[in-house]
Amino acid sequence: MKENEVPQDQAPGLGGERKALYARDASGRYTTVASSGWDAEEIVLQQALDEYSRACAAARARVERGESAALEYHMYSRRMDVTLLAQSTGFFKWQVRRHLRPQVFSKLSVRKLQRYEQALQLSATELASLPPPPTPDLPQS
Repeated sequence: MKENEVPQDQAPGLGGERKALYARDASGRYTTVASSGWDAEEIVLQQALDEYSRACAAARARVERGESAALEYHMYSRRMDVTLLAQSTGFFKWQVRRHLRPQVFSKLSVRKLQRYEQALQLSATELASLPPPPTPDLPQS
């Protein structure tokens, strides 16, 4: 992309800030150019955030039914999936999937819990429980 082709779409996700993108200058060399965002990037980002919100809500329902450990909810609320959580903790993906089962999670050793605590920035108590459900916004009178 050339310097004059760098998107300047005023993307709301940047909150009025600018970010650096690489583009070719007139002599063909790469240089950094400030961009106020790109609509296509904003749409894809919002879709990804919506998907994590859906996964988080579904995980909450599974935890409440006793089908999954609260670890699954916290994983999605931190915008992680099994692969990323496995990479962050040093566990294999199959181990993380196994730890999502309530019976297995409740028997995890302190060392294993500490790895999840560090990756998710939560205490063991927080990892084992769900936060209170969000309250709907009430209309102001």
